[in-house]
Order: sequence, then C-alpha cells, then structure tokens
Amino acid sequence: MRALKIAGAAIAAVIAVIALLLVIGIPSSFLTSQIQDRVERETGYRLTINGGAKVGLWPSLNVTLNDITLQDPKGRDSDNRITASSIQADMTLGSVWAGKPEITELVIVRPVVNVPLQRERLRETAAPAKPAAAGANAVSIEHVSVTGGTVVFSNLRDRVENRIETINADVTVDADRKIRISGNARSGDTPLKFDIKASPPAPPLERQNIPAEIKLDAPGLLQAPLSAKAEVRLNGAVVMINGLTGTIGDGAFNGWASVDLASKPLVKLDLDFRRLALAKSPDSNGSAGQPWSNATIDLNGLNYVDVQARISAAELVIGDGHFAPAAIDATLTSGVLTARVSNLGAYGGTANGDVTIDASAANPAFTLRADLTGVRALPLLKGLADFDKLDGKLQSRISVRSSGNSQRAIMANMSGTTFAVFQDGAIKGLNVAQMIRSLTASTLSGWQESSEQATDLSQLSASFKIDKGQAQTTDLNLVGPLVKMTGVGTIDLGTKQIGFRVEPKLVMTTEGQGRATEPVGLGIPVMIEGPWGAPRIYPEMQGMLDNPEAAYAKLKEMGKGLFGANGAGLNGAGIGAALGGLLGGGQPGAGAAPGTGQGGQPNNPLGGQLGETIGNLLQQGLSGLGQGAGQGGAGQAGTGQGARPSQGRNIPSPNAATPAPAETTAPSTPAPADTTAQQDSQPMNDVLRQLFNR
Repeated sequence: MRALKIAGAAIAAVIAVIALLLVIGIPSSFLTSQIQDRVERETGYRLTINGGAKVGLWPSLNVTLNDITLQDPKGRDSDNRITASSIQADMTLGSVWAGKPEITELVIVRPVVNVPLQRERLRETAAPAKPAAAGANAVSIEHVSVTGGTVVFSNLRDRVENRIETINADVTVDADRKIRISGNARSGDTPLKFDIKASPPAPPLERQNIPAEIKLDAPGLLQAPLSAKAEVRLNGAVVMINGLTGTIGDGAFNGWASVDLASKPLVKLDLDFRRLALAKSPDSNGSAGQPWSNATIDLNGLNYVDVQARISAAELVIGDGHFAPAAIDATLTSGVLTARVSNLGAYGGTANGDVTIDASAANPAFTLRADLTGVRALPLLKGLADFDKLDGKLQSRISVRSSGNSQRAIMANMSGTTFAVFQDGAIKGLNVAQMIRSLTASTLSGWQESSEQATDLSQLSASFKIDKGQAQTTDLNLVGPLVKMTGVGTIDLGTKQIGFRVEPKLVMTTEGQGRATEPVGLGIPVMIEGPWGAPRIYPEMQGMLDNPEAAYAKLKEMGKGLFGANGAGLNGAGIGAALGGLLGGGQPGAGAAPGTGQGGQPNNPLGGQLGETIGNLLQQGLSGLGQGAGQGGAGQAGTGQGARPSQGRNIPSPNAATPAPAETTAPSTPAPADTTAQQDSQPMNDVLRQLFNR
C-alpha cells in the first residue's frame, strides 16, 4: 500500500513537471553544444547562440534559438555572416525519436545576411567546408517563413553599403521536393516582388539540371514584369543557366547565362530580345529652362562585379527612342564598363559607336564616340532628349570625354569635338526670316516660338571644339529658301548659356540654293546671348558704328522687302525711326500729336530720339560726302584749302525746325556749313552719353 502511494506521488510529480515544462519550456542550455556541432557538421558553418535555447512541448515539439550568428570559420571577412533575432523549429515527436527530424515549420525572425563586396577576383580561394553527404539522418523541412529580413552588400574599405530590406518570404517544399519561394522586399525606393519555383532532383544536386521558373516585378528597375524559365545546374561555385527563355512585358527573349560566385561575381550572358525597353533615368533633365541636376550619380556598384555580355534585339527602346536592329557587346572589368554598337538601325540611318565608363576612381570618367549617318533627326532628338525643333537628315560625328558624379559636373567638364549637318529639313516652331525682320523694330527676348511657324532649310551645319564645357564654333552655316546665316559663338554646356554673333541675310526669292541673285543682309551683326531656352537677340551696335555708311546702304537695300518699295521707310526720319528701334528707342518726337511719332507718323517701336539722331547723322553725313565731292573746286578757290567730307556734316537738334532742302542752298556759300561743323553738337553729346555714359 505504501509502495502504491509512493508510485502515485511520483506520477503526480512527473505530471506536475510536465505541466510546468509545457508552460515555460525546457531549459536546454546543455543542448546548445550538440546543436552547434550538428549545424557545423551539416553545413560547414559555425553557429553561435548568444540568447540561449529552449525546447517547448506545446502545441508541438519545438526548439527556439535566440540571437544567433552563423559564420564561415574559414572566411577572410568578418562581415561574411548571417544573424537572426530568433529561429524557431517545430517538429514531430515521432521523427525525433526515430532520429529523422522532420521540421514542419521553420520561422526566422529579422535575419540579416552580410555579403562582402570585393574589387578584385581572388585566384585562390579557400574552399568552403563541404556538408556531409545526405543520408539517413538528413533533416527535412516542409515550410519556412522569413519576416523582416535584410541583405547588406558592403565594402568597409570603400565605405560602400547597399541594402535590400523588409524581406518577407514564404518557402514551401512538398513531398515531391518541389520548392516555391514567394515574397516581397524593397531596395531603396524600389519595391520588389518575386515568385520562384524549382524542382530539384534527389540529392546530391551537384551537376544535375534543376528546372526553375522566376517571376520578378521591379517597377523602378524594369519597365514591365519579368517572367523566365531555365535549366539551372550547380558546378562548384558556378551557377549555370541554360535554355533561358522568357518575356519582359510583351517582349520575348532567349539565351544563356552563368554566374561564378567563388569570389568577386563574374557574370556571363548572351541574350537575344524581340523587344528590349529601357527606361530613361528619372534624373534626366531635358528641359532647356531648367539647370542640370546636381544629384549624385552612384556608379560604385560597377566595381564589385565583372560582366561579359552580348545583347541583341530586333527592337531597342530607350525612353521614347526606337532603334532596330541593335547589337551591343559589353564588358565590365575592374570598374571599367565598355559597350559597343555596330550598324544600329536608327530612323532610316545607321549609328556606330562606343561608350566607356570608368568608375574605378572616386570621380567617374566618361568617353563617347559615335557616328550617325542618314538619321532622321526629329524622332531621334525627340525620343532621346525631348527636343522637337530640328528635322532633316542628320549626319554627325561625336568624340567627347568628361568626368564627374552629377549631370552638372559631367556637362561642365566635357571636352572633345563634334560635327553635325542637317539637310533638307526644317526648324520647327521658328520663323527665322520673320525674326530678322523683327530685329529692325525691337530687341527680341526668346526664340519667338510658335507651333504654326517653321523655317525650311536646305542645310544647317556646325562643328564644335569643346573644352571644359565650352563648345566653340566658327563655321555655323544655315542655308534655306528664304534665309541664309553664318556665325560664330560659344555654348556653355554646364550653365546652358549661349553667346553667338551671326550674319543673317534674307533672300527675296524662293529659289533656294540654286537662286541666281545674291541674298541681301541686315548689314549689322546680330547677337544671340543668354540662356539657350530663351536668349536675348539684338543687333550689335558696334558693327553699325564701325561702318555707318555700309549699314545704311544695306538697310536701304534690304528695305525693298522690309520697309516698302525702294526703301521708302528709311528715307528722312524713317532711318532715324528704324535705328531708334534697333537701339530700343520708342519716344515720340517733340511737338508730335498724341499717338504719333516724328512727322506725324503713327507711334510705333521704330521711333526714338537716339535713333532719330543717329539716323540724321547717317543721312546728312552721306549728303555731306556728296556735297564735298561737288564743291571741292569752289572750296579751293575761295579759301585755298581742300574741302574735307567731314566739314559738310551738320547734326541739327531733333527738336529744331527742319532745315531747307540742300538744292536751295547757294553753292558759293559753304561758310555756314563749316561754322556749324566746328560747333559743339548737343545731339551728338546725347548720343555719346547714351552709348558710352560720357
């Protein structure tokens, strides 16, 4: 009876202990050494359990490890490790008793995988410890759940770190060993969604084909979701991907690839696309009115992977630009990326060239060489740069280099040469002939754009020498049916400023290049200065003052088309009014009726006291030249001195009464003219004061 009582008490004690263990778990610090030995034996990695371990019996047998670190004991980089806040494994009690653990659920909370980035490939790398061959004691896992994971790619020496964060993944393995991995993550501001399926054969997996499927949706990296199938084979540290087929959006592709993960990754691939679409950089700034972006362009990632690639496409889309066909050969070694294109089909023409990006230094360097032949300019420029002002057949040769880590720095540091010819096209939105005519009335601000206007051109050409962002040309040449223009100037690529001096000429016929008559010029050089999106356009006053007689003659000749028949608009006060417009004048003459200018003419921007004064100066100066020639003999007879042309010039005040016509003056009385010529001219003083602040 007493023995029965003792047995009953023992059973009660065991039940009490079991009940307690079901609630608080089994303290199992003594098991950590066995767990660590088993993990290292199976995987070759050392497991460190910093937060202890415990075994629970409810609702099923489970083992929880807290604050763990998994690291390759032979790894050269201390950052090559995996950490996790906790790992919990649920398993069946029967499988544990049988020595064949079957994990029904493996929950990994906040794992962090550290991947070191290497600049150079190591010739001899320490072979990782090989896991034990699969046998009777192999562990099987049915379901894995990962929450809040992070992958960190870093290089401490270069102070480089990139992360893929908030990784949530769900992994299932069925009885036929089919694996499915699905989840989401975020890389910077780019969301990622992935779905991977694989059907591995029975172990060992080395050199056996593994059918796999992958779906990837990355809106910030790809213009459309990617879907692909392939046969994957593991050969040591090399992952070979054969029979690769898939689609990006509605564009199919096929090819092969391989990745060598022994040290620094080496990627080899050969892909052929039916249609390959690449998105333009969100930082690209094609607006003429906005400065270049100063945001940092991060190219450090090019130093930590080597690539050998050949990519071909029946159609290549870059932004809104379309090219067909396209073949690109690219290599990336030690941070230097070189890409070459040959016979790229581009809008009825071809393009050949290569681009090199050297990211091995802190300040990346860029080199571009390209030849374009017979390319339609409008769709090319609109698609790549959102520029829709030029059309025609384009032939261009570009050879430039630069350095910098932002758009602004790259443009400001550019050097090299470029040449471009546009033939049989048009300048959209601009009427150059009308702009030239408008210059006789006022200074222009901006390009006077209008969607309804255009300037047909037979040829527009220029060559530029670029040094530190300053593109200089001395051979700008525009030829069209109604206008011809030559010029020189500089474009500041960094600040988007221009400064040009051009010689425009109007053609009073539509015969174009085959015309029989020469064009007539404005007679005064035209300056184009300011931001290239909206420059200030005005006649150069220095050119007019250097040779006023020629300027007046050209303006009068040009007046056939601009100022009425025989240049009537430039006679008398008209020349003053026109030149007043050139100088920005707009003041009505004294004594004029309201709303009228000099001589009762309607008030308009061609008026102006300064302009009228210069006009009278030119007109009467030319008259003085004629009088001096006709009165030379009388002057010599009466005074004994030869009459000088300058002595016949008289500059009356703009408010003075109109002088009598020259025909009524007696030829024998030149003295008043001589006296007046020697007097101080207040109008000329006004001219000098307004021109030179004197």
